[in-house]
Amino acid sequence: MTPAIELAGVSKIYQRFNRRHFATLKSALLRRSLVTDLRPDETFAALTDVSLTVPAGSSVGLIGRNGSGKSTALKLVAGITKPTAGTVTVHGRVSALIELGAGFHPEISGRENVFINGIMLGLSRREIERRFDDIVDFAELADFIDEPVKTYSSGMYMRLGFSVAINVDPDVLLVDEVLAVGDEGFTHKCLDKIADFKRRGKTVLLVTHSLNLVERFCDEAVWLDGGRKRAEGDPRRVVDMYVSNVAQQEDAFLSAADVKTIEGSATLAPAQAPPPPVPGVATTPAPATAEGRWGSGVVKIVEVALFDAAGHPAHVFQSGDPVRLGMRLQAAHPVTDFAFGIGIFNAEGACVYGTNTEIEEFEPITLEGDANVDVSFDSVELTEGTYRLDVAVHTREGVPYDYHRFLHTFRIKSRTKDVGVYRPKHHWAFSANVRIRPRA
Repeated sequence: MTPAIELAGVSKIYQRFNRRHFATLKSALLRRSLVTDLRPDETFAALTDVSLTVPAGSSVGLIGRNGSGKSTALKLVAGITKPTAGTVTVHGRVSALIELGAGFHPEISGRENVFINGIMLGLSRREIERRFDDIVDFAELADFIDEPVKTYSSGMYMRLGFSVAINVDPDVLLVDEVLAVGDEGFTHKCLDKIADFKRRGKTVLLVTHSLNLVERFCDEAVWLDGGRKRAEGDPRRVVDMYVSNVAQQEDAFLSAADVKTIEGSATLAPAQAPPPPVPGVATTPAPATAEGRWGSGVVKIVEVALFDAAGHPAHVFQSGDPVRLGMRLQAAHPVTDFAFGIGIFNAEGACVYGTNTEIEEFEPITLEGDANVDVSFDSVELTEGTYRLDVAVHTREGVPYDYHRFLHTFRIKSRTKDVGVYRPKHHWAFSANVRIRPRA
């Protein structure tokens, strides 16, 4: 079977803006290249040696971080731009939901723009007349179709562009993150329309950051990273690889951010009564919320780290993962009055959980020299989000030796997009007359 879309060794190089380099079109044509005479630092490779085959009638999702080359690949397939190297072959009529309404003229009516845009997309005037009512009804603009487009809101403008493009009835549909073109009801209409294309055996190439949509909608997924193809195949497998890579990069970012924050708080501020991990433990709690470090320094927290189930340092965890928090301490001289505390806060600063050894009825005996304290959680049942830590060593009455306020960060990832901060273990049960099943 002839593929609907085929990219063979495709590279796309753009020229960086450079005040020192000005080339005329004539000189570029004489050199037969716009980029070959530029130094490497004057160019940017949006795609590098990418090969991809999309069979007719299949749905393929392109995933990757911003700047990975996804939109460039779609523009090459749409014919908006040409490859620097390699070949792009497309069979059938193409409709691209990329820059919706790009051909609209603001001074003329929506009706006239529908005809102009439809002709630009390859329809005859008779075909547009036959589909005009469907286009207007789908865009929900019957009351405004004869008004100048410049009077439209951005949502109305995008809806009309989507409706024209989707009613071209293409063989190949290109979609680039344009599903947020209206309210929730209109978004569902867009998804239903694209799903209808798939049922009718049309070819769909989808660029999106919605990984659930890729898993649910696409036959295959392709992961682009830095302009290169990293993986392709089963959507769930490719999405898992991508999510794992994103987690690694997030982990490195959070680690570097924590190091910078801690370095900025290397010197202990004068001892004060801080907001304790558990309200009411300190003798004079204060409502401070800014990050920082303070205490007498009699005992110092030298290092704080989080560890995953394999014992590796980490900053990103899946909801429900086991997590171990480790503190390395130094006591200048033996201390007999001490307690260790921790607090977990969400990104808004609300306390999610806090405890200390005094609350949990540990009786201090002695602490001296170098020491280690670990707190292990069998399962961290938090919803997806970023969380910050308080860690402290203080007297039993709450006077701090060393208090770290929001200096340590970790992130929880989850495929389930529930809300709140805490996810209690639970299960659903349904009577026989409730027909429901888990989504595949």
